Amino acid sequence: MANTTHQFQTEVRQLLDIVIHAFYSDREVFVRELVSNASDALEKLRLKQLTQADIYQPERELRIAITTNEEDRTLTIADSGIGMTQDEVVEYLGTIAHSGTKKFLEAMKESQGGTQDLIGQFGVGFYSVFMAAESVEVTTRSWQPDAKAVKWSSDGRDGYSLEEAADDTPRGTSILIHLKEDAANFSKADHTRYIVEKYSNFVGFPIDYNGEHLNTVQAIWMKNKKDVTPEEYDAFYQFIGHTDSKPLTYMHFSADAPIVLNSVLFVPEENPESMGFGRCEPNVALYCHKVLIDSKPEKLLPDWLRFLTGVVDSEDLPLNISREMLQDNSLLRKISGIITKRFIKHLEGVAKNDEERYNKFWLQFGRYLKEGVVTTWEYKNELGKLLRFESTFTEPGKLTSFADYISRMKENQKDIYVLYGLSRAQLEHSPYLDALKARGFEVAFMTENGDQFVIDSLMRVDDKDIKAIDRSNLDLPPLDDENKEPGLDEESAKGLTDWVSEAFKDQFSKVTTTNRVSSAPAIALQAEHDVTPEVRAYLKAMGQEVPESHPEIAFNPHNPIVQKLAELRSSDEDLARLLAGQIIDTALLRAGLLEDPAKLADNSSALIAKLLEK
Repeated sequence: MANTTHQFQTEVRQLLDIVIHAFYSDREVFVRELVSNASDALEKLRLKQLTQADIYQPERELRIAITTNEEDRTLTIADSGIGMTQDEVVEYLGTIAHSGTKKFLEAMKESQGGTQDLIGQFGVGFYSVFMAAESVEVTTRSWQPDAKAVKWSSDGRDGYSLEEAADDTPRGTSILIHLKEDAANFSKADHTRYIVEKYSNFVGFPIDYNGEHLNTVQAIWMKNKKDVTPEEYDAFYQFIGHTDSKPLTYMHFSADAPIVLNSVLFVPEENPESMGFGRCEPNVALYCHKVLIDSKPEKLLPDWLRFLTGVVDSEDLPLNISREMLQDNSLLRKISGIITKRFIKHLEGVAKNDEERYNKFWLQFGRYLKEGVVTTWEYKNELGKLLRFESTFTEPGKLTSFADYISRMKENQKDIYVLYGLSRAQLEHSPYLDALKARGFEVAFMTENGDQFVIDSLMRVDDKDIKAIDRSNLDLPPLDDENKEPGLDEESAKGLTDWVSEAFKDQFSKVTTTNRVSSAPAIALQAEHDVTPEVRAYLKAMGQEVPESHPEIAFNPHNPIVQKLAELRSSDEDLARLLAGQIIDTALLRAGLLEDPAKLADNSSALIAKLLEK
């Protein structure tokens, strides 16, 4: 065959002009495209080997070879795959028959030139080479024994030339890229090696890179999980996570409907955010047919799963999908929903079958699940069942769940009770527990910043409302022996509360008496939707506006100090005012609502001085 020159079809010339000036978000993806094409060619040959007896060079090993030459400013990507005949070369590289070019150009016109979001939808990846190429030589020999080897050459401008290649050309395709001056980096061994490892490290065929076998780690997510050993999971996690540690737990799953998915996700042993490394970035990579689409896709998983490391592979994603398209892709949202639900189920399984391991997970990553309750309404009920906490019924350091709590509820108990605070030690001495202990009701301790947001978002578990026991609207069943202890009569109690209301006018929403406390003279009760002291402190530290607090003060009419106060208001009002202030400030301090602790100290000094005058 003589050397012949051919013109590109008009649509191909238009496409090449677009490619050279505006194709893809990142220039380096042309390497990914060519390696992916090489892998496809090898896969096609493997299928031919199953159905065709007569194949040229049947003994030739299936592999990809990549060679860089910095001196010549070239990059070569070759495969031993199915190859092409002369007609196929013209069809695939010179016309629009299979390239998707025409549809691409039509869509581009409709989008008024928005090329970056469109190119990924059409199979025009080979042409991306001209982003970096001064010229390209494609030498290929078909699998068919009687086919001639062909050489295709082009500078990506007007056309291409065809000539017969040497008789000893091996089966497969070799692409020799003469690089542009501003693309010389692609001829440097380290630079292009990084790109190949980034995008193509898990293709299903060996890659020889400058004579070295590059892709030694297998894509275990494509295997049946029964065929993967724990040691292989550990090794894969260490490879993709760049770590020497083992994962705390992992999930490997495949799905065929409604979307074809293969995935393996790992939970690290430790939380990087708690180690001072700042906020985690997404670390679950998105693949298509073992070829990297995006190493850190922001929309693949909800933000509260950012601690995960792993891989998601979907055949349903177009290989060339751009990052811009990923930001608003309905298929990606479906993938996200499937994976999130499966991971929640995985955690449910760990919690049920390996309590010790789950508790380790909770101590490291529990706050992420709480974040999920607050930020993703559709998962809050499932996540609520995964929450863990200590309670009045557990030993210090022992965690329990809402399911276990509900299983221990008394017959006359209709709600789940919680108490917010800084620590278990602080909460165990809280007077708010008195009424619950008297009834034998369990109280869950909520001791982390933001727990109120979590509980307010969750609201209920298994049709049981969650109630904070420091709120004024708490409704408890009566006790059989309630009010048996001597206390203020109704008239004296009303006189005391009216006097306190007048003496401390406008400081409290209400002053009343209560039987909810037995260990303290009084308690401060917040309205149902008031923010906790912990949230108030957080808002203050962040420089944000802190809502005003007007709690209810409830006196214990059975407390001797309160009974004495009722007497003093008639006989020594000054002393009574000091004593009432001391009782109230102590109640506010216990509730975390005392804005100025110095006030309590000053009042104590004044009270002591007044008593010494007696």
